[in-house]
Amino acid sequence: MKNQDTIAQPFTLPNGSIIKNRLLKSAMSEALGKRDGAPKPDLAILYGAWAKGGIGICVTGNIMVDSRALGEPGNVFVENEDNIEALQTWAKAATQNNTHCWVQLNHPGKQTPKGMNKETVSPSAVPFRKDLQAFFKTPRALEESEILDIIERFANAAFILKKAGFTGIQIHGAHGYLVSQFLSPHANIRTDKWGGNAENRRRFVLEVYKAIRARVGADFPISIKLNSADFQRGGFTEEESLDTIKVLSDAGMDLIEISGGTYEAPVMTGVKNELSSKKESTILREAYFLDFAEKARKNIKSPLAVTGGFRSLDGMNSAISTGAVDFVGIARSLAIEPDLPNKLLSGKNPTHTVKPLKTGIKMIDSMGLMEITWYTNQLKRIGNGEAPKPNESVYIVFFKFILHQIKLGFKKPQKMRA
Repeated sequence: MKNQDTIAQPFTLPNGSIIKNRLLKSAMSEALGKRDGAPKPDLAILYGAWAKGGIGICVTGNIMVDSRALGEPGNVFVENEDNIEALQTWAKAATQNNTHCWVQLNHPGKQTPKGMNKETVSPSAVPFRKDLQAFFKTPRALEESEILDIIERFANAAFILKKAGFTGIQIHGAHGYLVSQFLSPHANIRTDKWGGNAENRRRFVLEVYKAIRARVGADFPISIKLNSADFQRGGFTEEESLDTIKVLSDAGMDLIEISGGTYEAPVMTGVKNELSSKKESTILREAYFLDFAEKARKNIKSPLAVTGGFRSLDGMNSAISTGAVDFVGIARSLAIEPDLPNKLLSGKNPTHTVKPLKTGIKMIDSMGLMEITWYTNQLKRIGNGEAPKPNESVYIVFFKFILHQIKLGFKKPQKMRA
């Protein structure tokens, strides 16, 4: 068997959905939404390029479930069917070539820049660490009625997106957003049924899953992106993550994608801290979270994917052939090589190597913001019908980003919906 034959094998999910190969495009923020939450036509062009490029599962950038809680400028949000025609156009382009396109649903909680929303909310009123408080407000603790409303918003958005023609849903439970905040003992210090112990902290994500399942049915894929750990002192640990994965698998989750980190510890982008030093075995195997995936594999029935660090066809093939994962997640490489899956499936390695991007400004680099900005810029190029620029200057992109933020500051904030 040729080494590319392993990633080319189809896979049948627990609900019966067939995925044509083992390559999963992990979510990347595109910031290509209009002010009314509708997707711009650029998203259909971008996702059409990825569908033609050979990916098996293409997970969208995060779509917000509440217009009052956006994570960044340009977020698409879904609260009703007002923009369903635009969503249908996007879904049709994204699912060509027998591609599965799953929408990642998200609520940012407190992880949203100052001035982005009228207010920020979280399980508890826990501030960011001091050096980030200039960027992020201390949130207000959610009332229980608001928690129940957010759960319903996840389910409602999933129902609309299924109707629009997308083929699955991914709950964003990683990287420090609201679901992740509920799971973390650092961010969630509630003493009611939504906090206080690990079981209660898991209640929110489990209720979100159940609500979505009730609206989309048993044969529609639901997945989750989950942290292996937060890599913060007092945060979500590996042990709690393993327990959470077991609970979600037992509940019927169709695929679990493993990642890790938050804005305060962005290890998912390759930024390391004292709690995220990679073992030599992990370095040799390329991916950041493979060792953890092997631990998770022992006690669950749900398929697994790992995203972060894959650089070669051999590394991807090994992760699957050893049984550590069922799918290989790739993201940043697809921002500079949208046809990378077809290359890998023909036995070729990536043309360009993904490396951490830095400005030299410690505060910016410690949050991984340059990574997000630079790669988002590449996605916008593809969506505009242009070729990506793998060697584009970090400093030019950063300068344009600063100018854009200044311009936004002079614009009136969008009218908030009730």
